[in-house]
Amino acid sequence: MNNITHRLAFGISSMVLIATITACSDTKPPQTSETKPATEKQVQANVTENPLLAEFTGPYGGVPAFDKMDLADLKPALEKGMELNLAEIDAITANTDAPTFENTIVPLEKSGSELGRVYSYWGIWSSNKNSPEFRAIQAEMVPVLSAFNSKITQNEKLFARVKAVYEGEEFKTLSPEQQRVTWLNYNSFARNGATLEGEAKKRYAEINKEVASLQTQFGNNVLADEENYVLYINKDQLSGLPESFVTGAAAAAESRGETGKYAITNTRSSMDPFLTYSDERELRKKVWETYYNRGNNGDEFDNNELIKQILTLRHERIKLLGYDNYSQWRLEDRMAKSPENAMDLMKKVWPAALARVEEEVADMQAVADAEGADITIEPWDYRYYAEKVRKQKYDLDSDEVKQYLQLDKLREAMFYVAGRLFNFKFTPVEEGKVPVFHEDVKVWEVNDLTTGDFIGLWYLDPFARKGKRSGAWATYYRSHTTYDGKKSVLSSNNSNFVKGPEGQPSLISWDDAETYFHEFGHALHFLAATVAYPTSHSGVRDYTEFQSQLLERWLLTDEVIDNYLVHYKTGEPIPKELVEKIKTTSTFNEGFKTTEYMASAIMDLLYHTTDPALIEPQEFEKEQLAKLGMPSEIVMRHRSTHFGHVFRSEGYASSYYGYMWAEVLTSDAAEAFAEAPGGFYDKEVGERLVKYLFAIRNAMDPEEAYRKFRGRDAKVEALMRDRGFPVTK
Repeated sequence: MNNITHRLAFGISSMVLIATITACSDTKPPQTSETKPATEKQVQANVTENPLLAEFTGPYGGVPAFDKMDLADLKPALEKGMELNLAEIDAITANTDAPTFENTIVPLEKSGSELGRVYSYWGIWSSNKNSPEFRAIQAEMVPVLSAFNSKITQNEKLFARVKAVYEGEEFKTLSPEQQRVTWLNYNSFARNGATLEGEAKKRYAEINKEVASLQTQFGNNVLADEENYVLYINKDQLSGLPESFVTGAAAAAESRGETGKYAITNTRSSMDPFLTYSDERELRKKVWETYYNRGNNGDEFDNNELIKQILTLRHERIKLLGYDNYSQWRLEDRMAKSPENAMDLMKKVWPAALARVEEEVADMQAVADAEGADITIEPWDYRYYAEKVRKQKYDLDSDEVKQYLQLDKLREAMFYVAGRLFNFKFTPVEEGKVPVFHEDVKVWEVNDLTTGDFIGLWYLDPFARKGKRSGAWATYYRSHTTYDGKKSVLSSNNSNFVKGPEGQPSLISWDDAETYFHEFGHALHFLAATVAYPTSHSGVRDYTEFQSQLLERWLLTDEVIDNYLVHYKTGEPIPKELVEKIKTTSTFNEGFKTTEYMASAIMDLLYHTTDPALIEPQEFEKEQLAKLGMPSEIVMRHRSTHFGHVFRSEGYASSYYGYMWAEVLTSDAAEAFAEAPGGFYDKEVGERLVKYLFAIRNAMDPEEAYRKFRGRDAKVEALMRDRGFPVTK
């Protein structure tokens, strides 16, 4: 897999995103003379023994050697991988024949396979098994890898050959996918410093190194604040907390050597339910403040200065390319095309969201007043009183719903949906047949239901633990390609659910169930691919969340509800009246959910369209949100100092709006199913879904692909209807 493509591929894998090695998720990382050559002994060991470089071996077309991961091998593997990759680039540029697709683009697509395998292991250490030892290697190697990437993106001979193919007569004779692959490669070079000369080119590479290191430090600071803080509470402080949460908190405390106590960890999966149910207002405030102040505590892990440095360097870099601001550069090749278009979408939805928040707060304040609480609703009260309003207004108890949301049953439901829509069959792989990196990880074989053809593997790492970054994400260790022999898919989903006590199922909230389906949508996007080339897996950021957001809609289909939502104790199916309450409340608390997200998305755009010299992060965040009329009862979903999407890597930098952009597509596409004779399992619409929205990946322009599915462009009105907001003509 070529390096440019690998950055792109990692960028779309997640929802968040898995932190990759480089500053730019869609650029080839950099290399300079500072790259330290491996010793002769290391090189020989790498060639013959280093499992991180080796071809995947074993069943299913080869699988990662997760059982042989050793941090001692990482640095030598990276150094050897870079050496091999540069030799491949040299071979391309040394070719004296006129540039063609076959002698330039194809070998570029093939390049970097050894290094790509190392990056797969790097991703596991970075996101699933982080440790101080890994972070030391990471801090040392990130600038080296950034320099390595720049050496490729700024290779004049290589760019000249790619440009010649893109601009040559042969281009017209290439297949549509080959043309797009050629353009994607050309565009990645052209937008990332290949056209610069002299001191400008040198400075561009230097900036990439600096930004890469700063972003790594930013992410590690957030992780440190998550790991270093655990609130232990006693039995007399459990008032209001549901049984399922209490048992999970007890298990979390016991695993940390605090038997008899209850652990509230500094992660969303622990914070969110605690703020929803705990009657202890002061504890709610403490948990809220600790979570939302990650990276903002004035200590060694404070991220405010890093934000300023990152923004300043990003701005300097795009000025070298002739752009006015970072957003202008970033969005040029996205669906939005410009920051103005992205902000325009935000402005269409923002007023309705604020109006809904005002209604929600009034409802909550009325409940608090009626209870004699003598308080004014604060951010740490929002979830708590929203839940009371939900019970009062809709007679819906979120904890009651949770009793029917068993993690294993929901997984079976996802397999059912994949079978109906994609014709996929998931079969558990016998334990021990495929190496895994933790005992919690399970693996399934994926086959075509009709033909039995093997498609790939699906890895699942569902539970929170120390050293694992918060949130949920998807990634892959090998993508589907056919240009160099058919390759099967190795896909993975990763979550941070609280593990149920021994012998009991893990129960999750409705929001978590939607996230579970969402991330599985990414995995299906990987597994459904029918493209030929690695670069076809590169992503368009404001489009790549669409497919996964859309899959959330199948959670509420009758087939899933009737067969997979059963009580964890009695096995009884979820009552029809409870389902109706869930559907009735589908837009409940939408003001909160939309506003906390959009505040982050708007701030992201403001950070990247404002002169960094004018930005002091805390003051800037406060001032800009005040101008927007941000309600005092809500904060950004990701406050600046822990906004990893934007400052831990560049995957979502100036692109966090993309979730909303994708939701416009999602709502519009969902209406296509709702209007079809067969509903969400309609055969004809389902076939178009797979063909144009999943299998094609980035081998076709997303706008064209969506029109082929829908017959027209998406309309924002569908989103407004989905959220229960007024639709204006």
